[in-house]
Amino acid sequence: MSIESFDVLIVGAGLSGIGAGYHLQRDLPGKSYVILENREAIGGTWDLFRYPGIRSDSDMFTLGYSFKPWTEAKAIADGPSIRKYVNETAREYGIDKHIRFKHRVKKLSWDSNEARWTVEAEHNGEVKRFKAKFVLSASGYYNYDQGYTPAFKGTESFKGQIIHPQHWPEGLDYSGKRVIVIGSGATAVTLVPSMTDKAAHVTMLQRSPTYMVSMPAEDQFANKLRNSLPPQFAYDVIRFFRITMQQIFFRLARARPAKTRERLLGMIREQIGPEQVDQHFTPSYNPWEQRLCLVPDNDMFQAIKDGKASVVTDQIESFTEKGLKLASGRELEADIIVTATGLALQLLGGAETYIDGVKHETGKAYAYKGTMLSDVPNLAFVFGYTNASWTLRADLISAYVCRLVKYMDDYGLDQATPRMKGEHDEKPFADFSSGYFQRAAHLLPKQTSQAPWKQNQSYGHDMMDLRFGAIEDGVLEFKKKPVASPLPQVKREPAPVA
Repeated sequence: MSIESFDVLIVGAGLSGIGAGYHLQRDLPGKSYVILENREAIGGTWDLFRYPGIRSDSDMFTLGYSFKPWTEAKAIADGPSIRKYVNETAREYGIDKHIRFKHRVKKLSWDSNEARWTVEAEHNGEVKRFKAKFVLSASGYYNYDQGYTPAFKGTESFKGQIIHPQHWPEGLDYSGKRVIVIGSGATAVTLVPSMTDKAAHVTMLQRSPTYMVSMPAEDQFANKLRNSLPPQFAYDVIRFFRITMQQIFFRLARARPAKTRERLLGMIREQIGPEQVDQHFTPSYNPWEQRLCLVPDNDMFQAIKDGKASVVTDQIESFTEKGLKLASGRELEADIIVTATGLALQLLGGAETYIDGVKHETGKAYAYKGTMLSDVPNLAFVFGYTNASWTLRADLISAYVCRLVKYMDDYGLDQATPRMKGEHDEKPFADFSSGYFQRAAHLLPKQTSQAPWKQNQSYGHDMMDLRFGAIEDGVLEFKKKPVASPLPQVKREPAPVA
């Protein structure tokens, strides 16, 4: 079986993977690359999730690509619009021609003697192998095959439908149905107001409240600016403003949590009154210890005011024939129960990694600059921000990989490996208390309190480091591949003279 060889192999054709393809074509035009995509379509998250109301929880001026202006009126965009945007980008720049669909990457094997990765992917029941000098995993951070659902007691007794948003049934008719959405994260906050168009009533059942912040779905200032300035320039101005405000808000929230908490709760109180806020919208943690939930155009609060939706804060004792029995003794009846209970996290798309035949455990590694793994050569992964738009960091990582590959070419180097030296402390990869991060802590790499092993969650810092910082920093170890030894020369006796 022939093995195709490429300079760079990208895993995943979602928002990050398509962006990486653009950066490679722009910054390294002579390099060959391929994108291996597990599914049959471009778009990643935005093609997988099809539940009602699916939308971004970040504005598209920062979630969109830096090189392709977002031109739709809505800054908080729905899933189909984002999917269209990613597909347009892939076609416009010819990135789609580099994609191999239905290729599930299962194994990554590094050979130091060859200074190459061998990537094994499953395609139509067969194993396909590829060689690559560098691998960039843009496969996201969760398992596409299954979401996370707790082991609820008595689920088999429920007579209605139980649905996880990650696997939404096509054509599901919930007209006139009583719906319970379990959860209080971004998915639940999206689903509840969206399902009130047809459902008899929608109840969001939460174990504990989440911080919510409302903003207009359309940015009137941005739309006016685009009418008076060239598209790319207007987009750059709006993007810079949005990034700056995101970072300022996050820093203020961390520096003054009490004041930020008071302001956030005050805005909700103006929408639905003090009683609802005190009972169902006052979290026990400080702002930005978990991601804030975005409520575009106050849709969640309006649904509650209109009596179409309600919030219950309690714990589930068990499922029943008719719905859910709660710890308080109350029973909620339902025809459909949606378990918006989170994601199952994984790194590198779940692929196993081997270095010279030895299996590498990602959970025991440290993250270098938040994108490479200690003791793993020529491999980077995309993991976006928890306090801002994912694509902001994905762009920076793609640009950094291009800089690193070019540097290695310029100096005739074949291998770049982050090496942890000396004593160090140990911290979780993400400074976040969300359940899905806590459950997957053993699978994610670690960080320390010192650069370059620290996750800064700061776009400005990462911009200076990843886009402009020195490549050779004393931590990244560079090598040339071993030179093959010449074959031993056999000494021959002269032929006898006749």
